[in-house]
Amino acid sequence: MKRRDFILKTIGAGVFLGTSAGIGKHATALASDSNGLPYDLVAIRGGGAAEMFERGIAALGGMEKFVQPGQSVVIKPNASFDLPPERAANTNPELVGRIVKHCLEAGASRVRVFDHTLDNWRECYSRSGIEKAVTEAGGQMVPANAERFYREVEIPRGKRLTSTKEHELLQDSDVYINVPVLKHHGGASLSVAMKNMMGNVWDRVYYHRNDLHQCITDYATYRKPDLNIVDAYRVMMRNGPRGTSVEDVVTMEAQVISTDVVAADAASSLLFGLQPGEVGHIRIGQEMGIGTLDLENLNISRLRI
Repeated sequence: MKRRDFILKTIGAGVFLGTSAGIGKHATALASDSNGLPYDLVAIRGGGAAEMFERGIAALGGMEKFVQPGQSVVIKPNASFDLPPERAANTNPELVGRIVKHCLEAGASRVRVFDHTLDNWRECYSRSGIEKAVTEAGGQMVPANAERFYREVEIPRGKRLTSTKEHELLQDSDVYINVPVLKHHGGASLSVAMKNMMGNVWDRVYYHRNDLHQCITDYATYRKPDLNIVDAYRVMMRNGPRGTSVEDVVTMEAQVISTDVVAADAASSLLFGLQPGEVGHIRIGQEMGIGTLDLENLNISRLRI
């Protein structure tokens, strides 16, 4: 193992073992009563992406806690780049496929998956491996490459983003599951759950021209996912969001699951080696009351496979 990779893996291990960058002093506390779930956040380490999800969703009581029989589900991974899974620019396809499978087993009527891609959408869906995984699991990939798929929505609490055009699936589905990949981002410092939601809207250029961190946070005031599942199996540590080669990637074998989008990002930032307050939209997310970056006061389950 290269020295650089060893150092980065050590940083990640610290997050999950509760050392100097530790999360959740109440990791063994009694069940949370704030949302009916046994934990506020689950951090898993040491297995394949699908295997970690199996352990994590079981710790939260199963997908039945989030999907009721007959409900429609939309899953939003990061599938923006025409790159293979080993480049870690997109969400791990095995993870997305396993989430689809769990939703259908919970009784979902339909499970549809989309992303407003940066590269050609057909190539992104195919080369990322996500389309194959979703289809084999019984789900459906849906395009997001044309403005006709989007509807105007108001963002009442937005400061810089007060309205936008959002993909119609988010308005027509009962359950929204956000599945980002953890990676470096040149403009936003870090791309995780809140940043992944930029792929929900038509005009992302507006974000970049009008205070990126504030716009990311503004949209999160309007649209909170029912569940956030952060893929950190492979993590792009530099040159994000696209990366240049597999040399940018470290295999961390980690995953974070939470209903709190700010907490999911905060835990992921520690895994990456950043303090949550160093990332603008995570800090603003706490200030605007979207969620919490105060991980010390959360009830966290830490699992090792």
